[in-house]
Order: sequence, then structure tokens, then C-alpha cells
Amino acid sequence: MNEEYVKVVTQLGRPIPGQGLTTDPDNPQPYEKPPQFTSIHEASEFIFGNLIEEESYVQILQLMVDDMPIMDIVQTLLFTGFTEGKWSPDLMLMLAEPVAYMLLALAERAGIDPVLYRGEDEDEADEVALLGTKFEEEKIQGMKQFLKFGKVPAQTLTPEMIQTIEQLPVDDSLMAQEEEQQEEVPAQDTGSLLAPPAPTEEEMQ
Repeated sequence: MNEEYVKVVTQLGRPIPGQGLTTDPDNPQPYEKPPQFTSIHEASEFIFGNLIEEESYVQILQLMVDDMPIMDIVQTLLFTGFTEGKWSPDLMLMLAEPVAYMLLALAERAGIDPVLYRGEDEDEADEVALLGTKFEEEKIQGMKQFLKFGKVPAQTLTPEMIQTIEQLPVDDSLMAQEEEQQEEVPAQDTGSLLAPPAPTEEEMQ
């Protein structure tokens, strides 16, 4: 996964000038064909299914324990899928937010305090770069709020996804690594990302 991440990141950016003229029309690249998925729902289900496969699940958790930023992992997963012909560039960008919340929920299940983006601790990034574009600051702030208050938007994860995540096994060795990293950081009770939204004042009356 780390090797794949480095490879993908180095490939990001604009196509090489004239690259399209050298492509063999009889043997197009996967991303030059019609994409496998055109629906954000179907693509999200496909990504989620891959994320919870045992080998992928452990690797993803290890990356987050090692402080690999969530948005870097999102970028790797989505760009790899694009090069494999899974989705179009437009759908790739639309998938960024739901995939980020999938990773946040997996991190919560494993007891990991994830890094959202590079420079987060230093508060350096006003805008987060993602797949050659700027990921909206409003969405980043939304993720921070959901981390703080302990819930994920209902439209992001289906009830079936939530139930599946709650039943995923937790790797004790990964939890031990996370605890070691946080020994000097005071614990804060932020609730569960998978918990239902807290009732509003109107609902309580």
C-alpha cells in the first residue's frame, strides 16, 4: 500500500503533452474506456466492500495509525480506481467526501485518532489539495465538526455500512500502537462517529 501510494502521488497532475496522440486506439488504457461505475451509490458500495476486506482493512488501519492523512489515502484509492477504469474524473471527485467518511468511521471503530490532511496539526492548510483540485474548506470543517461531536452524516454511510463497521474485528496490536502514540495526550470523550445524532432542543421539549 505504501509503494502504491508513492507511485500514485508521483503520477498525479496533468497528462504529458501529446500523450493522447501516442495511445494505441486498438488497445486503449482502462481509463480511456467507458467507466465501470457511473452511479455514486454503486461506486461507494464497491469501495466500501474493498475497504472491509481483511487484508485491505488491516493495511488501511495501519496507515492511519502511522498518521497517514485521511485525504492522502482518499486520493490514492480514488486515483487508482480511475486508472483502472472504475469511474470517470467527475465521479472520482464526487466520491472524495463519502470515502473520507468511510475511513473516519473505520478509524473510530479501531480507536484511532486520524489525521485529516497534511499540516493539520500546524493548521497550515486553508485549502486541501485533492486530485489536482482544491477540496472545499467547508467540507474539511464539516469533518472536523463530526469528529468533535461524534457522528457521521446520515447520507454518507448507509445503515448496512454502519452495521457492518460495528461488527468488524479490532486488531489489539494496532490499538496498542495508537495508545502508545497518545500516552502524553489527554483523552477526550468525543462520542462515537457511528452514534445517532444528538437530539435537538426542540426534540427534547
